[in-house]
This record gives sequence, C-alpha cells and structure tokens, in this order.
Amino acid sequence: MDFISGEIIGIDKPLGWTSFDAVKRLRGAIQRRLHVKKFKVGHAGTLDPLATGVLIVCTGRATRKIEQLQSGEKEYVATIRFGATTPSFDLETEIDCEYPWEHITREKLEETLPLFTGRIMQVPPVFSAVKIDGKRAYNLARKGKEVSLKAKPLEIKEMELLDMTMPDVTVRIVCSKGTYIRAIARDLGEALGSGAHLVGLRRTRVGDFSVESCLTVDEAVEKISTASMTFPDDYRLPDAN
Repeated sequence: MDFISGEIIGIDKPLGWTSFDAVKRLRGAIQRRLHVKKFKVGHAGTLDPLATGVLIVCTGRATRKIEQLQSGEKEYVATIRFGATTPSFDLETEIDCEYPWEHITREKLEETLPLFTGRIMQVPPVFSAVKIDGKRAYNLARKGKEVSLKAKPLEIKEMELLDMTMPDVTVRIVCSKGTYIRAIARDLGEALGSGAHLVGLRRTRVGDFSVESCLTVDEAVEKISTASMTFPDDYRLPDAN
C-alpha cells in the first residue's frame, strides 16, 4: 500500500462512532506503520454517530480527491417511525410530541413517496452542521436558541418502500450530496398528517463504493498493519531518532 501517494479505503462505520473516530483509528495505524507522529487522513462525507455504513477514508495525497468523492450519489436504507417527533428528527433527542398514525395505509404511503423524488427544496434540520454567522446550527440548537435555516436544492433520485410494520417504515433512498435523511422523515410525517422521526440509518453506497466492498475498522487496521508498502520516489524516510 502507498499511503503517501494516497489510498482510498471504504469503511463500514459502526453504530455509535463519529466519522472522526474512524479516521482517528486508521490514522493511528498508519502513523505506527510509517513511524511518523503526524499524517494526513480525511473522510469524504460525514456520517452521524447513530448511522452506520459507507465512510470513505483517504490518505496522503488522495485527500485531494475528498471533494470529488463526497459529491457522488448516495444510497441509504432508512427506518422511519411515525406517530412522534423529536427536535433533532432522530434518536439524538427525546420525543417532544406525539401524533396519530393509524390512518397511514400502504396505499397512501406509496402515493406519497413519489412526491419527494426529483429536484426538491429541503430545509436542513436545526441539529445539523450548517453554519449560521460562523456557528454550527447544532450548537445553537443545543443551547436552546432559535434557529432558522433556508431551504436548499437537492435531488432525490429514488425512494423505494422496503418494509411497513407500523409505526415503522423502511425505505431505500438514492440521493444527491447534502440530503438530510432526517429531514425526509420530518417532511414525510407532515405529508401524511402525522409526525415522524428517524430511528435507523445505514448508508449502503457512496458513488462506486458499496457497503459490501467495505472493511470493518478492525479489518482496515489489520490490513494497514500487515500490508507490504511502497513509497513515491520523492518520499524521504523519517529520521531514526
């Protein structure tokens, strides 16, 4: 492996880990392998701690490709629970309001999903990394401050109903960069005369990287620790001291 010229590694991020947690673990393994104290490693497209699945990690000079990689089409499998909302639109915060859901039928749901496909405008969640006057929206929201965000254009290419065991519904979503699946849960609840929030999310694809081809964090660390290495011609080994 040539970490200097750059490797692109697909990771299946585990539940409860931040994207930074995964990057930090791989960076540590590479630093130990190269015997250096600092090394450039980054990721393309953040995944929330409550989400699992594809996280693309880039090393060395391949970090220059991060913007290109994270702009790729994404696929998710999302489980949405109707009948209740939370301020964050997922399980990060407690339920703040309950709604009836018994009127939601499969027929009505299948009629509604296509309304969310194509080019749409979406208002990001207030618990998001969107910046307002240089401050992250989620920091303001957690302090109880009022947050107002503008709708942004994006594209939902596909929405497929996979399972309906009310009050939970599982859908497959193919979308563009910048889509908040939590916001889809919010909007879908409103469209169906109820409330909803996200209770499970797995990113199954980013561009050409599918979750089936990804490594676990432990597998990636093992591969880094044992793989034979090559170096670019202009690379100089660190001093023995």
